[in-house]
Amino acid sequence: MHDKSTKLSLMDPDEALHFMKASVDQGLSAETASSRLDLEGANTLDEAPKEHIYLVFLRQFTDLTVLVLLVSAVISSFIGESSDTWAIVLIVILNAVLGLFHEVRAEKAMAALGRLTHTKASVLRDSQWQNLPSEELVPGDIVSIEAGDKVPADVRILEAYSLEIDESTLTGESQPVTKTSNVMTQAYTLLADQKNLLFKGTSVNRGRATGLVYATGMKTELGKIARLLSQNKRRITPLQIRLSVFGKRLAFIVLALCTLLFLMGLYRGEPTLQILMIALSIAVAAIPEALPAVVTILLSLGARTMSKQNALVKKLPAVETLGSVTFICTDKTGTLTENRMKINSLGVSDVIIPVEKFALKDEQSRWFAKSLLLNNDARIVPGQSPMGDPTEIAMLDIGTTLGFSKETLDKEFPRISEVPFTSERMMMSTLHKVNDSEIIILKGAPEKVIPLCVNELRGDHSAIFEHKNTLRTAGQMAAEGLRVMAFAMKTGFDHHKEKIDHNDEVNFTFIGLIGLIDPPRLGALKAIQDCKKASVKVVMITGDHPTTAKAIAKKLGMLDANLSADQDAESVMTGAQLAKIDEQDLLKRVKAIRVYARTSPEQKIRIVKALQASGEVVAMTGDGVNDAPALKCADIGVAMGKGGTDVAREAAHMILLDDNFATVVVAIKEGRRIFDNIRKFVRYVLTGNSGEIWALVLAPLFGMPLPLLPIQILFVNLLTDGLPGIALASEPADRHILSRPPRPPQESIFAHGLWQHALWIGLLLAFATLTAFHLGARTSHQHGQTMAFTVLTLGQLFHVVVIRSETDSIFSLGISGNKQLMAVVGLTAL
Repeated sequence: MHDKSTKLSLMDPDEALHFMKASVDQGLSAETASSRLDLEGANTLDEAPKEHIYLVFLRQFTDLTVLVLLVSAVISSFIGESSDTWAIVLIVILNAVLGLFHEVRAEKAMAALGRLTHTKASVLRDSQWQNLPSEELVPGDIVSIEAGDKVPADVRILEAYSLEIDESTLTGESQPVTKTSNVMTQAYTLLADQKNLLFKGTSVNRGRATGLVYATGMKTELGKIARLLSQNKRRITPLQIRLSVFGKRLAFIVLALCTLLFLMGLYRGEPTLQILMIALSIAVAAIPEALPAVVTILLSLGARTMSKQNALVKKLPAVETLGSVTFICTDKTGTLTENRMKINSLGVSDVIIPVEKFALKDEQSRWFAKSLLLNNDARIVPGQSPMGDPTEIAMLDIGTTLGFSKETLDKEFPRISEVPFTSERMMMSTLHKVNDSEIIILKGAPEKVIPLCVNELRGDHSAIFEHKNTLRTAGQMAAEGLRVMAFAMKTGFDHHKEKIDHNDEVNFTFIGLIGLIDPPRLGALKAIQDCKKASVKVVMITGDHPTTAKAIAKKLGMLDANLSADQDAESVMTGAQLAKIDEQDLLKRVKAIRVYARTSPEQKIRIVKALQASGEVVAMTGDGVNDAPALKCADIGVAMGKGGTDVAREAAHMILLDDNFATVVVAIKEGRRIFDNIRKFVRYVLTGNSGEIWALVLAPLFGMPLPLLPIQILFVNLLTDGLPGIALASEPADRHILSRPPRPPQESIFAHGLWQHALWIGLLLAFATLTAFHLGARTSHQHGQTMAFTVLTLGQLFHVVVIRSETDSIFSLGISGNKQLMAVVGLTAL
């Protein structure tokens, strides 16, 4: 926490005003506000500078394979092979244009998603309340906020009335936080514990307040998180690492081969120009000219497929990164859950009943349903979703489902008076007119409501109330991670009442309990099961309470429901516990922990980095501002496009347009399919290039002249690599793709026998090519080169058909599995 905020939280309102040199009656003068604005700057967050389009274009040329191609083009121009030069340059430019096109398109889609909102704030200036742009707020301003507003800056509360704030985007806490103007008795480090402070960007669910602005812009808690974003650099993706290693090895092999052949030629006394031609032919044959373009096209097509499945990819390499993910660190609220409170069960007569089985069958159940709507401040707006506290909206939903109308009940039992909810009382009572009498409906925390009850409704009758039994039932519901609320009623007054106060909150008749939860998203359970099958571990990192987090984790199968207390302690860690252990201890435990609760944004980064230091490829999902630094730090950050914040989307590599965790699993499958198809292309192109190199190297050893010209080799590569390589992108996913573990990040692209295959099949292709050249050369040298060219081309086309799978043969796959590839092979052959 900032020192200023800690000091202010420990001061009473008058001391806070004196400390900030502010007046609650007059506010700041226009002159003072103007000078403070010059000193502090606008109340906005610093935006990351956008990369200029020409830099994005130039970045496409930094790949080592592309650089090797450009060197080859320069050599071609020096020895007069201008056709080779222009062909290579066109390939490189095409690759750069494709990469640029996708990045620009993704940025435009991102901009369309962003909610560019310029909020207004109610500010006291020169003794008058004014509506000013929130950007003009300065420390010392007095602001007024009410339900539906966004908090415009960091604020010390001066007065609060039934104030509840949704801080989920900042802290990850799914339940609204009750705020007060009371002085804190101790300094807290977690934002969620700061009950007398409001933070920029959070939302007012209910109530109203007057507050003192103490921090604006980058000095707010939101600004702290923005600064964390700028401190964390993006990591290189596994595909970029593999292609970089591939490019370096290839460059070394090309240089070594060309040097060796050049020296051999000089030693044998061959003409220098002819030796250079052979060396250039070797270089052209060894370099997979189409690889950068085909990889870019494969990733672009994969990104397009993902967008149809509600996953928008911002950076192309992120498409394949998903296929390498070993750990998914996910936020709970809004990602695994729906980010809305829902009544899960009801405690009636010491029995817990699932909400779907609750029915109106007696006086108790009918009054229970009515209580949910009468003691309820949620507002129904025609044509819109209900507005108000999420808990009260959940009560409204169930009451309506059970057949009652809030509008009708409010007319039948009009509210006369109320004692509002406060964080100290933890309950709320409302007085309603009932014919010629009155009734009080009470709701609140069970430990507050239950002691005020003397009897209870059981069916159609009143019975003696057993406090212990009901408290035990409430405890059972809370142990399941539910937020429990109790309801009671009071009738039979001696005289008509027109107003109630604290003294009336005695001698109630208990009605029942409700248990609320932010329910798991539809499909989240199956998605986590699919992750387990794919050997991808899922970790929940949330700002929520540990009990709630554990309950959701058990419902989703992330934690075993039958864990012992010791096993529970090994699998769950709170932010406070995390703060006490050092990096070495965290590295030892990080792979075993499945739930982190009450964590800060800095701790989320720490968890992600610890997993990465353990050799894991980490995906991080989230929607809040508090998730943004970890989204950027992860190997792949996945933000929510629907309910997420602009800050999170800006930091992420990929955006889920449906905010559904299950979409991540679909994207993992697509990422693995794309990498498989890239490997197939590399296997295909290296085998073809190996055949060309063997033919060029073996020909002089067999006393043959040059069997292929550089331009012929380039044309073969363009003809056989380009379209067939792109058609490989259409190859469906292997049927066992989600049953196998992710590829280790350190694993080479040549693993699992790829280079051996390229070497020996290439040798076989070279013998066929040299045989054709030998037979054709009997007529003429040009005729021999034509036959060598034809056999080499058809041999490579046959090869691409038979390597569509690394595990299944062409006979089990059939030729109809990839019709695009078969069509391209036929067209290329013609």
